[in-house]
Amino acid sequence: MPPKNELIRASGLDTLRAIAIALVLMSHYGGFVSGKDTFGVVGSVGWTGVDLFFVLSGYLIGNQILSAIARKEDFSLKAFFAKRLLRTLPNYYFMLAVYFLLPGLLSGSSTTPLWRFLTFTQNVGLAYGQTFTHSWSLCIEEQFYLALPLVALAVVRCKRPLAIAWCLIGAAIAAGMLARGSAFVLHEYNAFSAETYYSTWCRFDELLPGVAIALLKNFHGALYEKILAKGNVLLAAGLAAVVATLYCVKQEFPDTMLSTTFGFSLVAISYAVLVMAALSPTSLLGRLRVPGATQLALWSYAIYLIHKPIFMLAAPRLRAMKVDVNAPLTVLLLFAVSIVAGWLLFRCVETPFMQLRARWYPSRRAAPQLAPAA
Repeated sequence: MPPKNELIRASGLDTLRAIAIALVLMSHYGGFVSGKDTFGVVGSVGWTGVDLFFVLSGYLIGNQILSAIARKEDFSLKAFFAKRLLRTLPNYYFMLAVYFLLPGLLSGSSTTPLWRFLTFTQNVGLAYGQTFTHSWSLCIEEQFYLALPLVALAVVRCKRPLAIAWCLIGAAIAAGMLARGSAFVLHEYNAFSAETYYSTWCRFDELLPGVAIALLKNFHGALYEKILAKGNVLLAAGLAAVVATLYCVKQEFPDTMLSTTFGFSLVAISYAVLVMAALSPTSLLGRLRVPGATQLALWSYAIYLIHKPIFMLAAPRLRAMKVDVNAPLTVLLLFAVSIVAGWLLFRCVETPFMQLRARWYPSRRAAPQLAPAA
């Protein structure tokens, strides 16, 4: 049985993942069903649920890779990539088939060639209103999962690998800022222009704060535990930072160029502070068990994939029947249908492949203690 602290920490991360999918649902409900911010201020920044997913993914995948390196275990690229594909491809390809089998109902203004969907490159040049646009974030994550282990294994072979790792993380975050700043200066693309919002180069840096947490945990154990001991300070600081950065991005404060250049990176760093709070056994976020959060976290990938086509199919029919799409009961009904559909996708498609993965690539039990600082 995992140690008590590990159970607490998993609960905190589950809460954040449940919040992330709830934010995405609220954002897309306003965008594809009601046509306005049904959920007020929270709904207007619901897009940031994806940013939170990025940070969580960066931490979880970074920890998987770096913990093996810290324990000096053999790290198999073949096993890593196979496990990731078994985790992500079944649900994704199932939903991709739905989109291509129902083009009359789910097609957008245009559709990217199938090979781009199959290779997770459809985010390149993607425009608002095209088919299956919410898969853009999966593209960036899959591209990141391909690059991260290769970079990590290359850095391990260098002299002073820790110093190089920290420099690379800092330089890559700076590169993301530079990409957004250049897009604004050269083409006047702000943070929410499709050319910036969907771009790998303008968004990949949001996974890196999560990787930085994993690096701190596995190679600076004493410092990591010292920081986590201030759990509620981290929680307060993270909440304040998230509110401040989201305000600046939404209001383009102090100006459009600066909010475009720094905004997404600062949002991700702010969320990383909340992830640290979730990992802390002393914080309210780490200790609080929200009913249903674990289930939502477990089903979140499936819900993310399936909720938008449900919204798109339901919206015109509800309007034709003159149903008030902003009524609380309507909102709850569509959310419930999306969650149930996500659960079905999880049970019928994702779970069998996860069981297959467990048989083919059984996970090693992590060492109970943190790796010593190198």
